[in-house]
Amino acid sequence: MLVHSRTGKWAAWALFLVLFVPLFALPLLVILAASLSTNWSGAFPSGPTAEHYTSAVRGESLQALTTSLVTAVTASLLALTVGSWAALAAASLKRGGKRVLDALFMLPVAVPSVVVGLAVLVAFSQPPMLLNGTRWIVILAHTVLVTAFAYQSVSAAILRLDPMYEQAAASLGARPSYVLWKVKLPLLLPSLNAAAGLCFALSMGELSATMMLYPPDWMPLPVQIFTATDRGSLFTGSAVAVVLMGTTLLVLLAVSRIRTKASYR
Repeated sequence: MLVHSRTGKWAAWALFLVLFVPLFALPLLVILAASLSTNWSGAFPSGPTAEHYTSAVRGESLQALTTSLVTAVTASLLALTVGSWAALAAASLKRGGKRVLDALFMLPVAVPSVVVGLAVLVAFSQPPMLLNGTRWIVILAHTVLVTAFAYQSVSAAILRLDPMYEQAAASLGARPSYVLWKVKLPLLLPSLNAAAGLCFALSMGELSATMMLYPPDWMPLPVQIFTATDRGSLFTGSAVAVVLMGTTLLVLLAVSRIRTKASYR
Protein backbone atom coordinates (compact mmCIF):
# COMPACT_ATOMS: atom_id res chain seq x y z
CA MET A 1 0.00 0.00 0.00
CA LEU A 2 1.41 3.33 -1.07
CA VAL A 3 1.57 6.21 1.42
CA HIS A 4 1.19 9.63 -0.19
CA SER A 5 0.93 12.01 2.75
CA ARG A 6 4.02 13.34 4.54
CA THR A 7 2.66 12.23 7.92
CA GLY A 8 1.94 8.78 6.60
CA LYS A 9 5.44 8.44 5.16
CA TRP A 10 7.03 9.45 8.46
CA ALA A 11 4.79 6.98 10.29
CA ALA A 12 5.72 4.21 7.85
CA TRP A 13 9.46 4.93 8.30
CA ALA A 14 9.07 5.03 12.08
CA LEU A 15 7.24 1.69 12.07
CA PHE A 16 9.93 0.21 9.81
CA LEU A 17 12.72 1.35 12.14
CA VAL A 18 10.89 0.12 15.23
CA LEU A 19 10.47 -3.33 13.68
CA PHE A 20 13.73 -3.57 11.74
CA VAL A 21 16.29 -2.40 14.29
CA PRO A 22 15.35 -4.67 17.23
CA LEU A 23 14.57 -7.73 15.12
CA PHE A 24 17.28 -7.65 12.45
CA ALA A 25 19.92 -4.98 12.84
CA LEU A 26 20.50 -5.07 16.60
CA PRO A 27 21.54 -8.75 16.86
CA LEU A 28 24.03 -8.30 14.03
CA LEU A 29 25.40 -5.14 15.61
CA VAL A 30 25.84 -6.98 18.91
CA ILE A 31 27.90 -9.67 17.16
CA LEU A 32 30.00 -6.99 15.47
CA ALA A 33 30.57 -5.23 18.82
CA ALA A 34 31.52 -8.52 20.50
CA SER A 35 34.05 -9.29 17.76
CA LEU A 36 35.84 -6.02 18.56
CA SER A 37 35.91 -6.45 22.36
CA THR A 38 37.87 -8.34 24.96
CA ASN A 39 35.21 -8.58 27.68
CA TRP A 40 31.57 -7.81 28.35
CA SER A 41 30.80 -5.69 31.37
CA GLY A 42 27.27 -4.48 31.89
CA ALA A 43 25.04 -3.89 28.89
CA PHE A 44 27.86 -3.13 26.45
CA PRO A 45 31.16 -4.78 25.52
CA SER A 46 34.43 -3.14 26.53
CA GLY A 47 38.13 -3.39 25.81
CA PRO A 48 38.18 -2.59 22.07
CA THR A 49 40.54 -4.76 20.04
CA ALA A 50 40.92 -6.22 16.57
CA GLU A 51 43.03 -9.20 17.63
CA HIS A 52 40.14 -11.64 17.24
CA TYR A 53 40.16 -11.06 13.50
CA THR A 54 43.80 -12.12 13.35
CA SER A 55 42.84 -15.66 14.24
CA ALA A 56 39.58 -15.44 12.28
CA VAL A 57 41.32 -15.03 8.92
CA ARG A 58 44.14 -17.52 9.25
CA GLY A 59 44.89 -21.08 10.34
CA GLU A 60 41.90 -23.29 11.09
CA SER A 61 39.43 -20.47 10.50
CA LEU A 62 40.75 -19.79 7.00
CA GLN A 63 40.63 -23.50 6.22
CA ALA A 64 37.06 -23.69 7.51
CA LEU A 65 36.09 -20.67 5.38
CA THR A 66 37.59 -22.35 2.31
CA THR A 67 35.68 -25.51 3.17
CA SER A 68 32.42 -23.57 3.44
CA LEU A 69 33.01 -21.81 0.12
CA VAL A 70 33.84 -25.03 -1.74
CA THR A 71 30.85 -26.80 -0.19
CA ALA A 72 28.44 -23.93 -0.91
CA VAL A 73 29.59 -23.39 -4.50
CA THR A 74 29.52 -27.11 -5.33
CA ALA A 75 26.15 -27.68 -3.65
CA SER A 76 24.67 -24.59 -5.34
CA LEU A 77 25.79 -25.67 -8.81
CA LEU A 78 24.48 -29.20 -8.29
CA ALA A 79 21.20 -27.92 -6.83
CA LEU A 80 20.78 -25.42 -9.65
CA THR A 81 21.38 -28.10 -12.27
CA VAL A 82 19.03 -30.66 -10.71
CA GLY A 83 16.40 -28.13 -9.65
CA SER A 84 16.31 -26.40 -13.05
CA TRP A 85 16.10 -29.69 -14.93
CA ALA A 86 13.27 -30.86 -12.67
CA ALA A 87 11.42 -27.55 -13.00
CA LEU A 88 11.64 -27.69 -16.80
CA ALA A 89 10.43 -31.29 -16.74
CA ALA A 90 7.57 -30.47 -14.35
CA ALA A 91 6.38 -27.67 -16.63
CA SER A 92 5.63 -30.24 -19.34
CA LEU A 93 3.76 -32.63 -17.02
CA LYS A 94 0.07 -32.76 -16.29
CA ARG A 95 -1.23 -31.31 -13.03
CA GLY A 96 -1.07 -34.63 -11.16
CA GLY A 97 2.50 -35.37 -12.17
CA LYS A 98 3.60 -31.83 -11.34
CA ARG A 99 2.10 -32.10 -7.87
CA VAL A 100 4.01 -35.32 -7.24
CA LEU A 101 7.26 -33.71 -8.37
CA ASP A 102 6.57 -30.61 -6.26
CA ALA A 103 6.00 -32.77 -3.18
CA LEU A 104 9.16 -34.78 -3.85
CA PHE A 105 11.40 -31.72 -4.07
CA MET A 106 9.76 -29.90 -1.16
CA LEU A 107 10.02 -32.86 1.21
CA PRO A 108 13.59 -32.03 2.44
CA VAL A 109 12.50 -28.55 3.58
CA ALA A 110 9.27 -29.83 5.11
CA VAL A 111 11.22 -31.70 7.81
CA PRO A 112 13.99 -30.42 10.14
CA SER A 113 17.41 -30.35 8.51
CA VAL A 114 18.78 -32.61 11.25
CA VAL A 115 16.39 -35.30 9.96
CA VAL A 116 17.82 -34.86 6.46
CA GLY A 117 21.32 -35.17 7.91
CA LEU A 118 20.39 -38.40 9.69
CA ALA A 119 18.76 -39.79 6.54
CA VAL A 120 21.86 -39.05 4.46
CA LEU A 121 24.09 -40.55 7.16
CA VAL A 122 22.10 -43.78 7.27
CA ALA A 123 21.72 -44.05 3.50
CA PHE A 124 25.38 -43.49 2.63
CA SER A 125 27.22 -45.31 5.42
CA GLN A 126 27.18 -48.71 3.71
CA PRO A 127 28.60 -49.99 0.40
CA PRO A 128 28.21 -49.52 -2.50
CA MET A 129 27.69 -45.78 -1.76
CA LEU A 130 30.01 -45.36 1.22
CA LEU A 131 30.37 -41.59 1.65
CA ASN A 132 30.47 -41.40 5.44
CA GLY A 133 33.71 -39.81 6.63
CA THR A 134 34.29 -37.93 3.36
CA ARG A 135 33.59 -34.38 2.23
CA TRP A 136 31.10 -35.65 -0.32
CA ILE A 137 28.50 -36.60 2.27
CA VAL A 138 28.48 -32.98 3.51
CA ILE A 139 28.17 -31.64 -0.03
CA LEU A 140 25.40 -34.13 -0.76
CA ALA A 141 23.42 -33.12 2.33
CA HIS A 142 23.73 -29.42 1.45
CA THR A 143 22.63 -30.18 -2.12
CA VAL A 144 19.55 -32.05 -0.90
CA LEU A 145 18.64 -29.18 1.43
CA VAL A 146 18.95 -26.34 -1.10
CA THR A 147 17.68 -28.04 -4.26
CA ALA A 148 14.09 -27.36 -3.24
CA PHE A 149 14.71 -23.60 -3.30
CA ALA A 150 16.29 -23.77 -6.76
CA TYR A 151 13.37 -25.86 -7.98
CA GLN A 152 10.76 -23.45 -6.62
CA SER A 153 12.53 -20.35 -7.94
CA VAL A 154 12.91 -21.73 -11.46
CA SER A 155 9.37 -23.16 -11.47
CA ALA A 156 7.94 -19.75 -10.59
CA ALA A 157 10.02 -18.12 -13.34
CA ILE A 158 8.82 -20.64 -15.92
CA LEU A 159 5.19 -19.82 -15.07
CA ARG A 160 5.91 -16.14 -15.78
CA LEU A 161 7.51 -16.78 -19.18
CA ASP A 162 5.57 -15.63 -22.21
CA PRO A 163 5.07 -18.74 -24.41
CA MET A 164 5.07 -16.47 -27.47
CA TYR A 165 8.88 -16.61 -27.68
CA GLU A 166 8.98 -20.40 -27.79
CA GLN A 167 6.12 -20.56 -30.24
CA ALA A 168 7.80 -18.05 -32.54
CA ALA A 169 11.07 -20.01 -32.49
CA ALA A 170 9.28 -23.29 -33.11
CA SER A 171 7.30 -21.79 -35.99
CA LEU A 172 10.57 -20.82 -37.62
CA GLY A 173 11.74 -24.43 -37.53
CA ALA A 174 13.88 -24.39 -34.39
CA ARG A 175 14.36 -27.77 -32.75
CA PRO A 176 13.28 -28.23 -29.10
CA SER A 177 16.90 -28.37 -27.94
CA TYR A 178 17.66 -25.11 -29.73
CA VAL A 179 14.57 -23.46 -28.19
CA LEU A 180 15.70 -24.61 -24.76
CA TRP A 181 19.30 -23.38 -25.01
CA LYS A 182 18.82 -20.25 -27.11
CA VAL A 183 15.39 -19.02 -26.03
CA LYS A 184 14.14 -20.41 -22.71
CA LEU A 185 17.36 -20.56 -20.68
CA PRO A 186 18.49 -17.01 -21.60
CA LEU A 187 15.07 -15.74 -20.50
CA LEU A 188 15.45 -17.67 -17.23
CA LEU A 189 18.99 -16.43 -16.58
CA PRO A 190 18.05 -13.73 -14.00
CA SER A 191 15.98 -16.26 -12.06
CA LEU A 192 18.78 -18.82 -12.28
CA ASN A 193 21.22 -16.30 -10.84
CA ALA A 194 18.81 -15.45 -8.03
CA ALA A 195 18.32 -19.14 -7.24
CA ALA A 196 22.10 -19.67 -7.21
CA GLY A 197 22.56 -16.82 -4.73
CA LEU A 198 19.82 -18.17 -2.46
CA CYS A 199 21.27 -21.69 -2.52
CA PHE A 200 24.75 -20.34 -1.77
CA ALA A 201 23.58 -18.28 1.21
CA LEU A 202 21.59 -21.17 2.68
CA SER A 203 24.50 -23.56 2.28
CA MET A 204 26.97 -21.15 3.87
CA GLY A 205 24.83 -20.96 7.01
CA GLU A 206 23.77 -24.60 7.29
CA LEU A 207 24.65 -26.14 10.68
CA SER A 208 22.21 -28.78 11.94
CA ALA A 209 22.73 -31.44 9.25
CA THR A 210 26.42 -30.56 8.93
CA MET A 211 27.03 -31.28 12.62
CA MET A 212 25.98 -34.89 12.08
CA LEU A 213 28.04 -35.49 8.96
CA TYR A 214 31.28 -33.51 8.76
CA PRO A 215 34.60 -35.39 8.98
CA PRO A 216 37.51 -33.88 10.97
CA ASP A 217 39.26 -32.70 7.80
CA TRP A 218 36.15 -31.00 6.35
CA MET A 219 34.79 -28.62 9.00
CA PRO A 220 32.69 -25.76 7.56
CA LEU A 221 32.79 -22.35 9.20
CA PRO A 222 29.37 -22.53 10.96
CA VAL A 223 30.56 -25.65 12.79
CA GLN A 224 33.71 -23.85 13.91
CA ILE A 225 31.63 -20.90 15.16
CA PHE A 226 29.43 -23.25 17.17
CA THR A 227 32.48 -25.07 18.54
CA ALA A 228 34.21 -21.81 19.54
CA THR A 229 31.18 -20.40 21.35
CA ASP A 230 30.48 -23.76 22.98
CA ARG A 231 33.99 -23.66 24.47
CA GLY A 232 33.34 -20.17 25.80
CA SER A 233 35.31 -18.27 23.13
CA LEU A 234 32.46 -15.86 22.48
CA PHE A 235 34.53 -12.99 21.10
CA THR A 236 36.58 -15.14 18.73
CA GLY A 237 33.42 -16.89 17.57
CA SER A 238 31.81 -13.50 16.94
CA ALA A 239 34.76 -12.43 14.78
CA VAL A 240 34.54 -15.64 12.76
CA ALA A 241 30.78 -15.04 12.39
CA VAL A 242 31.43 -11.55 11.03
CA VAL A 243 33.88 -13.04 8.51
CA LEU A 244 31.21 -15.54 7.47
CA MET A 245 28.60 -12.79 7.05
CA GLY A 246 30.98 -10.55 5.13
CA THR A 247 32.06 -13.31 2.76
CA THR A 248 28.47 -14.35 2.09
CA LEU A 249 27.40 -10.76 1.43
CA LEU A 250 30.27 -10.19 -0.99
CA VAL A 251 29.36 -13.27 -3.00
CA LEU A 252 25.68 -12.29 -3.01
CA LEU A 253 26.56 -8.78 -4.21
CA ALA A 254 28.59 -10.30 -7.05
CA VAL A 255 25.67 -12.57 -7.99
CA SER A 256 23.33 -9.58 -7.80
CA ARG A 257 25.46 -7.66 -10.29
CA ILE A 258 25.43 -10.63 -12.64
CA ARG A 259 21.64 -10.88 -12.29
CA THR A 260 21.26 -7.15 -13.01
CA LYS A 261 23.33 -7.40 -16.17
CA ALA A 262 21.44 -10.51 -17.24
CA SER A 263 18.08 -8.76 -16.86
CA TYR A 264 19.10 -6.17 -19.48
CA ARG A 265 20.20 -8.69 -22.07
